[in-house]
Amino acid sequence: MSVYTTLSLKEVQDFAAPYGLEVNDLIPIQGGIQNTNYFIVCADVKQYVLTLFENLDEQGAGELVPVLEHLGQQGLAVPVPLSHSGKAIHELKQKPAQIAPRMLGDHPMPASLEQTQAIAIAQAKMHVALQNFPLVRAEARDHAYWYNVARQIKPTLDDSDKTILNNLLGLYEVLTVMYPDRPKGLIHSDLFRDNTLFEGEELTGILDFYEMNQDELLFDIAITLNDFCTEYPDVTLNEDKAQAFLEAYETIRPLTSDEKSCLELYLAMAAGRFWMMRLQVAQINQAEGRTGDDILQKNPKEMRNMLIERLKFVTA
Repeated sequence: MSVYTTLSLKEVQDFAAPYGLEVNDLIPIQGGIQNTNYFIVCADVKQYVLTLFENLDEQGAGELVPVLEHLGQQGLAVPVPLSHSGKAIHELKQKPAQIAPRMLGDHPMPASLEQTQAIAIAQAKMHVALQNFPLVRAEARDHAYWYNVARQIKPTLDDSDKTILNNLLGLYEVLTVMYPDRPKGLIHSDLFRDNTLFEGEELTGILDFYEMNQDELLFDIAITLNDFCTEYPDVTLNEDKAQAFLEAYETIRPLTSDEKSCLELYLAMAAGRFWMMRLQVAQINQAEGRTGDDILQKNPKEMRNMLIERLKFVTA
């Protein structure tokens, strides 16, 4: 949620008026890497989040609205976009944009054991709720997508990093053939702590669904478990939190035996995917001249170091 497109207060006031909102203030949001986001403060003191989609057309930006509405109906704490004129996505500066309620709370930094259990239960509920949801994203971000990203990034790596990547992908090819019972469904794909909000131990918000896609549920688990159970810059997994996460998740959806056999591999794969993503974003930002305090660029080495640590526990 960086700021790539600068908006004036007047532009936002005009955009928000058809929603019935009287905007008094505009606050740029740092964090995230895909879209432009602002907090908007209204005359009634209520706050909302304005999102300008940088890389999606109107159809792509609107794909997630029914998903969020469905999850909201299931009692999950998600920001359901506002609508006017029969739709939630409208145009601002020739880009699709939406307004959603601002969810209150703080990012769990670090996450407590209870917060780790709460996000695990919510993630399992999302997986169950979306099991048969009829969504096909315009751009698939499944394993084939990430394998292609890795193939594009690989020539830019030094020999040591190429070896790490080759080792990871080789283990993936071997172990996924050995353990094929790994259910797929719609997954969040980016459920890090900075995409969650808590008030005390209570989960009050799950944010940033823009990476949602059809993929293995185990990838979603691995992404979230890695982040909630790690205290950077140390990338060692907190075993007590990891065990609590898995036990809480399984109160809603038990893992298959093959998922359990592949978990350590997928913890490594999740770190590898985000290593590749952060390298890719850094290259795009450099190519497009994106700089400044409002542009967040996360450190690829963080995920590289996590990948190396997680690979210690993977055997074929």
